[in-house]
Amino acid sequence: MSAARAAENVIEARGVRNQFGAQVVHDGLDLTVRRGEVLAVVGGSGTGKSVLLRTIIGLNRPAAGTVRLFGQDLHALPAGEQVALERRIGVLFQQGALFSSLTVAENVALPLIEHARLPLAEAVQLAALKIALAGLPPDAGDKLPAELSGGMVKRAALARALALDPDILFLDEPTAGLDPIGAAAFDRLILTLRDALGLTVFLVTHDLDTLYTIADRIAVLANKRVLVNDTLEAVAATDDAWIRDYFHGPRGRAAMTAAHARAP
Repeated sequence: MSAARAAENVIEARGVRNQFGAQVVHDGLDLTVRRGEVLAVVGGSGTGKSVLLRTIIGLNRPAAGTVRLFGQDLHALPAGEQVALERRIGVLFQQGALFSSLTVAENVALPLIEHARLPLAEAVQLAALKIALAGLPPDAGDKLPAELSGGMVKRAALARALALDPDILFLDEPTAGLDPIGAAAFDRLILTLRDALGLTVFLVTHDLDTLYTIADRIAVLANKRVLVNDTLEAVAATDDAWIRDYFHGPRGRAAMTAAHARAP
């Protein structure tokens, strides 16, 4: 791989093995994510989509192989450099993972206080900006997570993920549980933020509409590895039983028809 080509890859996983006891989730997994793209990760139940995300962001240490963010192995860095690298990523977990006893504004301000060492007043001001970027009304900042709808919780979690101005945004099933209108609005928001902020987006999803709307490339997990990592058209044409069922079944055909209807 040339130096110019390698520089395009902000995430590189090589020979990754994830194992929990006797259970091997990934074995010899390779994956690259290019700067500025939306990469969607899909796969059947038990293929380890969320495990892969957690491994890349450093929450799970692989049993073998390497994961590099911006060319650096997170686990090999000294503590100070590791924290600096972690500040370049933002994560939206499946259920939002907001602190239930804190308001939305306090949830978003917390990483600004803890990691950026900002004074409270400045952190609150920046939190209001992130809340607006996530498409929430100003009064949402004063609410507790329990007072929000499911879609608003997702956006609040997104605001927190954006708090430290990350270069890479990790999204774990961001539209799960949302109604079709809310999910479509969230997809459009992600594209807007990617274009406006120059983000790279790593997305775990099972939502076919999301794939057709925002994914530049799709990585399919199967047999403990990445089976294919390519454009939607190339992936959908891959000769594999799960891919055929997923992309060419009733829901896949409906998502494709809807995508064609949206196209100018």
